[in-house]
Parts: sequence; structure tokens; C-alpha cells
Amino acid sequence: MINKASMRRYSFPRPRLTGLPSRVAPEAAIAKDRTVSGDAEGAETMARLLEATGDYKILRRLVPRTPQPANAGDRIGLVVDLETTGLDTAKAEILEIAAIKFSYVDDRITSVIDTLQAFQQPSVPIPPTITALTGITDAMVEGQKIDNTAIEQFVSDVHIVIAHNAAYDRKIAERYWPTFIHRHWACSAMGIDWKGHGFGGARLSYLLADYALFHDAHRALDDCHAVLEILARDLPGTGTTGLATLLDFSRRPQYRVWADGAPFALKDTLKRRGYRWNDGSDGRPRSWYVDVGDRDTELDYLRREIYQRRDVDILSREISSLDRFSARV
Repeated sequence: MINKASMRRYSFPRPRLTGLPSRVAPEAAIAKDRTVSGDAEGAETMARLLEATGDYKILRRLVPRTPQPANAGDRIGLVVDLETTGLDTAKAEILEIAAIKFSYVDDRITSVIDTLQAFQQPSVPIPPTITALTGITDAMVEGQKIDNTAIEQFVSDVHIVIAHNAAYDRKIAERYWPTFIHRHWACSAMGIDWKGHGFGGARLSYLLADYALFHDAHRALDDCHAVLEILARDLPGTGTTGLATLLDFSRRPQYRVWADGAPFALKDTLKRRGYRWNDGSDGRPRSWYVDVGDRDTELDYLRREIYQRRDVDILSREISSLDRFSARV
């Protein structure tokens, strides 16, 4: 038994608390000391040491790619994002447009060519909910106007336009700039089965986090850089880029099938199958509809399960990337 006097004769060193696992504490402490003085290399060293333990996942800030000219023969793509005054695609006004023009070869992004960003003052004050969501204030857009000619020129050589919510962005863009009507479009949120590839969802923040990145969300140009980055990288375990997967999906035809006159009692059945309601205000049928890759299977389903008649005529039409997401379809 050791009494108090005995304990006073022995000095036990006080453990040094570093906040890091003991097996990496000395190296990480050195890196931390270097980081305090603003040494980025030291910060990266510390991040790698933490990752090496298997107990940490470090998110690194997304660094935008530096613009450089495309090579002759490269195809040209555009990532676009719009901030607007509301959700109604027929009435919302544009507050901001941001776009990144990029080149790609064999469905791999080779360079960022140029970027564009501009504000526009709407005809009404910006709703507080929109300011809270986008960070855009009336003061930021006061007196600002987007140069329509500059937009037309920027898009003139683009082969495909990509947005992370193309079903919304395309309808707005077409109202303002007719050049977008004649472009192929793809949706980076819907055109890739992100969950099937192991991601937590299609939100940009989720996708970036799974690639160990983060960015300043809800600014249009920052979101464009984020979309470009996730498309430039290989999907886990595939050796195929997000862009290649998206373009492959976009090149396949889809079919819009209308369940016109379907019994009201089966509306929930249609909703569960992915059908959406159109109120007829846009000149299209006042009906439930769905976009599918296999038209014959869907027509057979409607005749068998919804109409319960084999002789019913069902409205459908083919959709390509030239008209997908457009208000004209």
C-alpha cells in the first residue's frame, strides 16, 4: 500500500491532452502548431493524419477550377443556375444567373472555359423568404440588369445545358432567352441514380460531402462549381464519371404518358407510381402524367390496372433532351 508520503516521493507526469488519438498525437500536434501560424500545408498534414486513424472524415473546401481555353474539337457544355423571386415558373422573375462553360472529351470534363454571373432587379421587392434562402437583397440587385446579348453569345456554342433542377431552370431560362429553347438539357439531380451509387441523396451538400467536399451553398456560381465538380469525378466503384452517366441517360429517349380520364379513386395509385398532376392551364391535358423509358410497359399497366380495358387509346409522345423539362412539352 502506498501512503500519501510515498506518493509525494514519486512524480507522475500529467498527460498532455491534445484532443487527438494518442497514436497520432505528436505528429498532429506539430501540424496543429504549424497551422496556427497560417500554414496551409500544416493543416493538410493534420487532416491526413486524422483521416489515417479511420475515426474521422475531413471535408475540404471546394476550390473552383481555373479557366483555360478549350482544345479544338472539344465539345462544350454549360452548367447554369438561376435565383428567382418564387417557385412559379410562369411568373417568377430572375434575380441572378450564373453559368460555367466547360469542355469535355469522351464524356470527361477537360477544362473550365469561362464563367458568367449577373444580377437583375425585379419589378417587385424581393420576398423575405427568398432573401433568406438565397442571400440576395434588394440592395444587391438595385439598378442591375442582365445583358441579354451577352447571355446569347455565351450560350451560342454550347452543346448541352446542365442544371441541378432542370425542370425549373429550363422553363425560366426559356422565358427570358430564346437560345435556351434550342439546346439539349440534362438534370444533374434526376439524371443520375445517386442513391443507387451509394450517396445519401441528390442534394448538392450531400453529394459534395460524400466526395469529402463542402462549399458556400445557395449562391448561384458556387452551386455551378459544385455541380461541375461532382460531374467531373468518377462515381464510386465504376470508373465512369458523373458526366458520362448523365449524358448516357440524356441521350436515351423518354416517353410522356398521360392517364387522361383515369378514375379519381385511383389518383393515389398513380401518385405512388410517380405520376404528376397537370391542371391544364398550360394547354396540355388536365390529367395525370409520367415520363418513362419503356412506353409499352407503361401503356400495358394503364390498360390493365387503371382503365381495365384493352381497347382504350392513351396519349403519349416521345421526349428527347431537346425538349425534356421544357414548358412546351
